[in-house]
Amino acid sequence: MKILVTGGAGFIGSAVVRHIINNTEDSVINVDKLTYAGNLESLGSVQDSTRYTFEQVDICDREALVRVFNEHQPELVMHLAAESHVDRSIDGPAEFIETNIIGTYTLLEVARNYWSQLEAEKKQAFRFHHISTDEVYGDLEGTDDLFTEQTSYAPSSPYSASKASSDHLVRAWLRTFGLPTIVTNCSNNYGPFHFPEKLIPLMILNALEGKPLPVYGDGMQIRDWLYVEDHASALYKVVTEGVVGETYNIGGHNEKANIEVVKTICELLEQLVPNKPEGVMQYQDLITYVTDRPGHDVRYAIDASKIERELGWKPAETFESGIRKTVEWYLDNKKWWSRVLDGSYSRERLGGEK
Repeated sequence: MKILVTGGAGFIGSAVVRHIINNTEDSVINVDKLTYAGNLESLGSVQDSTRYTFEQVDICDREALVRVFNEHQPELVMHLAAESHVDRSIDGPAEFIETNIIGTYTLLEVARNYWSQLEAEKKQAFRFHHISTDEVYGDLEGTDDLFTEQTSYAPSSPYSASKASSDHLVRAWLRTFGLPTIVTNCSNNYGPFHFPEKLIPLMILNALEGKPLPVYGDGMQIRDWLYVEDHASALYKVVTEGVVGETYNIGGHNEKANIEVVKTICELLEQLVPNKPEGVMQYQDLITYVTDRPGHDVRYAIDASKIERELGWKPAETFESGIRKTVEWYLDNKKWWSRVLDGSYSRERLGGEK
């Protein structure tokens, strides 16, 4: 099969592309604008495959998308292209509205027109898989509550509001036009090739240089952590086996408070890098509590029982195994993250205190 992946140079998108090329016989057309978070070096292991093609295209560019669809004739679409950092959405919402809402609308329309002209058998097999986030559900109030596929939407940030909007558009294009769509909502991803503005890589790299480890508020915000390669395998299963019109929540069954995650990273670094930066006695001494960001949700947690029950997927990694793999990957791949940091980005928690 030919699978068109938008945002395939991003963190989750590149994991999806690597998974498809390394574990299936399918072909991938990677459509990515290459914003600050897109990095083709994340695809170095598969870029020479005859089953991989890259197109530098903005999903808001309708004409370019039409050309890509007509030229490559995809059978499946996996839509991951999005602005995804909450702090950036607070500082500058416009890009999130443009990419996540207008871009998704543009892609839906191009896909719909392309799909409507396919012959009957290919039209029946076509799928548009929209990849979203658990943040569209807002904040969990009860300590025993979990987000299910029936949870009402209550987004808190410009980022989550833009993703909620795109989810609604995708479902409307199925209901109104019959475009065969599927939606997935995932918990917090982590793992190799993660851009250093996000919590886990930021903490690893700052600790290695003896810099402060900025933790919002009291650090007790709880997230369900999902290893990115587990997520990639789930997404492929959904696009190839999922039921049109369904939503599948994808989680790692790993609820952890942010401060617990940071302390775990510090403990791993104590084992793996005992020779600390000058002046650092223990990595945990670098933890610095900073002013919480506006509208910070306290807890997210995914009920992923539906995808396990209906599609037979469950995560292969525990948090303990996944976080160790992640820390080891950053220790072994300094060239990758050093090149990412060659630009103006200097690892601040964007939107928080500098």
